[in-house]
This record gives sequence, structure tokens and C-alpha cells, in this order.
Amino acid sequence: MKPYTEIMIEPNKFVRFFSKDINEFDLKWHWDEEDRILLPLCKTDWYFQEDNEIPKLIDYNSSTEIKKGTYHRLIKGTTDLILIIIKS
Repeated sequence: MKPYTEIMIEPNKFVRFFSKDINEFDLKWHWDEEDRILLPLCKTDWYFQEDNEIPKLIDYNSSTEIKKGTYHRLIKGTTDLILIIIKS
């Protein structure tokens, strides 16, 4: 079971919702089979972390690029998280 709900808005573009009530243990380290760009739709206190890197706040004013095969995870905040995910 996925720790989010997702709606496709274009073939490679999705809106993804993570609840503030999610169990943080469901946010596991993983890697993806394609490059991705994360665009937050609102201010948040969630963090993004790549393997062997310091966690970075998901900044409402910028995008986060994830390269194919890069281990990463989200770190839960106190609010819901809503992202646009663009896969390539």
C-alpha cells in the first residue's frame, strides 16, 4: 500500500497527497526508475533527503530534482504535503 494518494493530470504529471497523519515508518528509503521533479503546492515543514545527504526543507519557492536510481525519502512534517510530481 502506498503512503500517498495520487491523481494523474497529464501522462507524466501527477498531484500527490501525503497526510499529516501518516505513520512516519511508512515513508521508506526507496529509488525510482525515472528522473522526477517535485514541486510543492503550498508551504510545508516536510523534508526531502537523498542518501548520504543532510535533509533539506521542501521549499515552496523551488523544485527538487531526483535522478533515476537515487535513494531518497521524505521526512514527515506537521501539515499535509501536496506535490506536483513530473516524471521523465
